[in-house]
Amino acid sequence: MHPVHFFMGAMTPDMGIDLGTVNTLIYVPGRGIVLFEPSVVAVRPGTNEVLLDGKAVGNIAKAMLGKAPSTICVTQPLKDGVIADFDLTEVMLRYFIRKVNKRKWGIRPRVLVAVPGGITAVEKRAVVSSLERCGAREVFLIGEPKAAAIGCGLPISEPTAQMVVDIGGGTTEMAVISLGDVFTQTSLRVAGDKMDEAIMKHMRAHFNLEIGHRTAEGVKIGIGSAFPINGEITAEVRGRDAIAGLPRSVTVSSEQIREALSGPLEQITDAVKTTLEQTSPELASDLLEHGMVLAGGGALLRGIDKLLQEETGIPVRITDDPLTAVARGTGVLLENLNLYKDVLRDEDTEE
Repeated sequence: MHPVHFFMGAMTPDMGIDLGTVNTLIYVPGRGIVLFEPSVVAVRPGTNEVLLDGKAVGNIAKAMLGKAPSTICVTQPLKDGVIADFDLTEVMLRYFIRKVNKRKWGIRPRVLVAVPGGITAVEKRAVVSSLERCGAREVFLIGEPKAAAIGCGLPISEPTAQMVVDIGGGTTEMAVISLGDVFTQTSLRVAGDKMDEAIMKHMRAHFNLEIGHRTAEGVKIGIGSAFPINGEITAEVRGRDAIAGLPRSVTVSSEQIREALSGPLEQITDAVKTTLEQTSPELASDLLEHGMVLAGGGALLRGIDKLLQEETGIPVRITDDPLTAVARGTGVLLENLNLYKDVLRDEDTEE
């Protein structure tokens, strides 16, 4: 049984990994973010044989999503922020790490990896085991909310409340942090993927049009919004007629897509409120001044900052480059160990 290590600042891991449901990012000290690719693998059905001589991973594999014949299995080995397929996750990580290094390791590296705040002990061991089998000498874990807060530049070591909401692909992580530690946090398995699924269901229910995940994601990015926008916009959506089975296109408005997204957005909003309700009065008063910061790909949804500000009554801002906040947080930790060694106190748990 593998012990679960948490980063304590005593050692220097050689790379930081944001292992996400949708994208995997790797940060190397002195080089910055050296890899940003989709968490997707294409293999032959029933095997772990990666297509294209082992290169059908990441961007190449994502291009096959929804378009591959039955002789090709294109899969995302992570679901809701955790490992769903251990073997394929190892295949994917091994490929990414080798791509980053472009050479064989002379010394097995130490790795700092960000994980969801609500991850279970079993899921922690799965992450550790996978990375160890990929060649890591030691694996350290840090909660995504804390990594995101550091990546957003929040002064988490100060005796004032800092709140971060990281809306990723599989999970939405939110936490109130003070004096270098998490005061309260919520990990919700509702995020970008659930938004895409909501759009797919809406298109079928209201337009009898079946669309895939990539099309739904494109619609979300193109005209999706969480709050009314000035001058509603439209887009042509192409798919398959659910009744006739033939290709068809329809025109939808941003208002209709906002209606489709209302369910997941309501769940996220309720979780943010719950997190705030669990915050002490003194820290809650701090948040009226400092507000909350949004990170993750979901932070790019139009008007989501306005929606959360209206629902909570506290200021909301979107961090710069929200997609890389967690990875940048691991990088700040790796490059400023002396600064953060007291902030990141021992969270180690033996399983």
